[in-house]
Amino acid sequence: MSTLEAMAIDQVVDTARYPLSELESAEGQAVISRARRELLTLGCTVLPDFIRRSLRDVLRQECSAIAPRAHFDVETVNVYNIAVDSALPQDHPGRRTFERGNAFVARDRIPEGSLISRLYSHQVFQRFVADCFQLPQLHELADPLSGLVLNVVAPGMEHPWHFDTNEFTVSMLTQEAQAGGVFEYCPNIRSAHDESFDDVRDVLDGRGERMTRRLPLQPGDLQLFKGRYSLHRVSPVQGEAARHSAIFAYSERPGVIGSVARTQQLFGRVLPEHLAAEGQAVRGDQLLD
Repeated sequence: MSTLEAMAIDQVVDTARYPLSELESAEGQAVISRARRELLTLGCTVLPDFIRRSLRDVLRQECSAIAPRAHFDVETVNVYNIAVDSALPQDHPGRRTFERGNAFVARDRIPEGSLISRLYSHQVFQRFVADCFQLPQLHELADPLSGLVLNVVAPGMEHPWHFDTNEFTVSMLTQEAQAGGVFEYCPNIRSAHDESFDDVRDVLDGRGERMTRRLPLQPGDLQLFKGRYSLHRVSPVQGEAARHSAIFAYSERPGVIGSVARTQQLFGRVLPEHLAAEGQAVRGDQLLD
């Protein structure tokens, strides 16, 4: 058993600031209340130094070691992750295309004893995240590839403007870029009932400064985000170092598995589980994507 595997979560997380094992305490409730308030008003909250500072180097080294396992591809995409040749009106924001140079390390290539893997599966951590999102329970994805992933944005690449297909995202920066690689987002730019195409078009055409926020993230910061309704991107990475971030994917219901097309796009492969589950997904809204 490695040193990290033997550690309790209280040794990994800065529990002086984030008392995960004592969420009913005044300090624990204060953390949850702030997270809920910011998620409601801003669509995002950041918990600085969630991982103990003494483990920052371990976090970076572990993720750097697995980063070469990422599936890399450059694709032409739009903000809705639908086919770029879809039949849309000429001025529709879905017609704006971008080059996405993005890479993901799949869950089955992340060691179980790694820090991010242990956090992802820890029930105390899951309960804390659920409380922040005001959900009764969270479930790890049943998807063998996309439950926990490491996102790698290489120098010169970016993760362009897009919406998430799930309503909430949990992530942690593990290595920052030397320059660029900034997380930018437009809080609640659309709703389940209104696509707000005019506002989305303004952002894509460079007229959305009034709607855009930028987050200065540091390695070890935990980010909780509602990406279904907030347009967001990682700006182009500059310098010598890639930007690495762990993405902890959960669902409100058990048994969730990604589609064949999306899985192939992200990881360059699919498994029998994806083929068996194809066509069984249930949508929670009628948004474009």
